[in-house]
Amino acid sequence: MITIYKKLGAKLAELKHIEDDCWINVVSPGDAELKMLTEQLGVPLDFLVDPLDMDERARIEVEDGSFLIVLHTPVRSPDDADIPYATVPVGVIVKDDVIITVCGQENVIIDEFINLKVKNFIIHDRPRFIIQIFVQTSIKFLRHLKQLNRTTESLERDLQQSMQNEVLIKLLNIEKSLVYFMTSIKSNEIIMARLTRSDIIRLDELDKDLLDDAITENLQALQMAKIHSNILSGMMDAFASVISNNVNTVMKFLTSVTIILMIPNLIASLYGMNVELPFQHDMNAFVLIISSAFVLSLVGVWLFLKKRWL
Repeated sequence: MITIYKKLGAKLAELKHIEDDCWINVVSPGDAELKMLTEQLGVPLDFLVDPLDMDERARIEVEDGSFLIVLHTPVRSPDDADIPYATVPVGVIVKDDVIITVCGQENVIIDEFINLKVKNFIIHDRPRFIIQIFVQTSIKFLRHLKQLNRTTESLERDLQQSMQNEVLIKLLNIEKSLVYFMTSIKSNEIIMARLTRSDIIRLDELDKDLLDDAITENLQALQMAKIHSNILSGMMDAFASVISNNVNTVMKFLTSVTIILMIPNLIASLYGMNVELPFQHDMNAFVLIISSAFVLSLVGVWLFLKKRWL
């Protein structure tokens, strides 16, 4: 799907044809759409196809007057997915007076620009547009990391009373998301550092300050991801021991109950034998035997409680 936008004052207008200073948003395009963009704008086909690969690495590339940046952005996985968050590449292409964004699926960061949620959003100032995408990406990483932290805390409370592996598996999936985040954040950091050192795009003082903010936010996201990953790894090891200890506690309780129940069962078994036994001719034998079994059971419970086995 190809959508063309142009900023008219404070509003974002959708166009039917490509014009100067417009923004072309490409989402999961077909072969015919890719061919049309290549022929009409002269953009290398690889620039349009590469960002559609979910495993595409972050990079900067210049070819035939076209400029490509591939960065990784965070996305929330569907509810039925095992891993809560993942990352997808987004390609930003500058060709003459046109800027193109390419992604293999709907992207919440691009949607924020479309919905005018980004302040001072200007299409014709292409360097600033690119930097704003990096800023929004870093902010989104931070928000998702905070959400992952809240989810981890909730699972931690569940895990304290759990003996199942389900919670540990959820924590493992969160750790996978953190690994994806750290890898993507580091890749974006390299791209932003290269933009500051090179003259690939011309940056004014305001753009440089904005890029410094993006780098700071990205660094904060990286540090937060590392901290969460380290805490999560240690917590998983600790709670693996907790689950094992919970199982041992339950087994100890069940064993103690079994031993207590064996006392009346043992007495009943003895008086079920066809041999001469005490009290068997006494009219109150049943009461005496039941009372003895009850008292011995109470004594056993008292001993187990004293030893803290119950």
